[in-house]
Amino acid sequence: MTKIPFNYLPYQFKNTKIYFNDWKKLIKSCEFTLGPYTEKFEKDFSKYIGSKHCISTNNGTDALILALKSLGLKRNDEVITVCNSFYASAGAIVACGAKPVFIDSDERYQIDVNKIEKSITNKTKIILPVHWGGASPNMENIMKIARRYNLKVVEDACMSIGAKIKDRRPGTFGHVSAFSMHPLKSLNVMGDGGMIVTNNDKISRWIIKYRNHGMVDRDHISFWGVNTRLQPLQAVVASKELKNVNRIVSLRNKNAKILDKRLSKIKTVKIPLRKKNYIETFALYMACFRQRDKLKSYLLKNGIEVKIHYPIPLHLQKAAKSLGYKKGDFPIAEKQSKELLTLPIHQYLTKKQINYIAQKIENFYNK
Repeated sequence: MTKIPFNYLPYQFKNTKIYFNDWKKLIKSCEFTLGPYTEKFEKDFSKYIGSKHCISTNNGTDALILALKSLGLKRNDEVITVCNSFYASAGAIVACGAKPVFIDSDERYQIDVNKIEKSITNKTKIILPVHWGGASPNMENIMKIARRYNLKVVEDACMSIGAKIKDRRPGTFGHVSAFSMHPLKSLNVMGDGGMIVTNNDKISRWIIKYRNHGMVDRDHISFWGVNTRLQPLQAVVASKELKNVNRIVSLRNKNAKILDKRLSKIKTVKIPLRKKNYIETFALYMACFRQRDKLKSYLLKNGIEVKIHYPIPLHLQKAAKSLGYKKGDFPIAEKQSKELLTLPIHQYLTKKQINYIAQKIENFYNK
């Protein structure tokens, strides 16, 4: 029996009545395509993130694809990204007809910024750093490299709504950035949702049209686009939940501090460095554990639902075979994939439950 679940959605959406009044107003208005509820959420999100423009999409993957396309990415162009991420980071590049060029991860599970320049070629057009797990890479140095080589930057900030890098939000460094509102993100909806942010007026106008068939108005299109609009029903949920993001992130950080303090005393556990003046969302609480698979089984038997993100890095996936990578190309990420374990960290866990997780891990290594 699961005592400590990884999935917190049954707790979050236990009371759905808080959405009913706005849903009733929406249904009565019949504004089912974009409309005032979606526009309000976009304005609120733009203000929260600190970006001039915010364009909602149907999901985070579409947000990445549109962000890349808006910068003119085309077939056979190259995009530099990290090899340890969710499939969408590389999949979005491939969907644009371009080639993902992978970089190893660092000790914080982020893209190793020191290895980016070695992979730049005359085909490189974009750097796509991922704020993996809700932590952040060194965006200031990434932007310096981009300026030096006249490259564009698209931030995959899908896990980082509520995070901070000093006094700025992830997603405000790059030329265009993508966010996700998947159910297990710090800002989530009842299904999928995505957001794109940019300070560039021209890029914003293009994305607004492209996500809606390329339409100028009901009777005219200026180019061929797609339909990837955020549903207003989800915009209602997102507007409500946006007000809770800072509280959610704060609670997750409190839980993380308890785990960090206790697990850092175990020699066979490696906690990633927590950077000063950085706030993580802890969309994923990951650490490296010796005997990871045995520990996973032990924790599951003791009612603690744990996950692995992910056991196979992107460059070793079957889908990446044509890219020509092989085992040993990215030793840090490959080693981490054999040791990383993701623990429950969500905002509904009590201090007692967090300490129970730590206690069981201590028991495993002391037996």
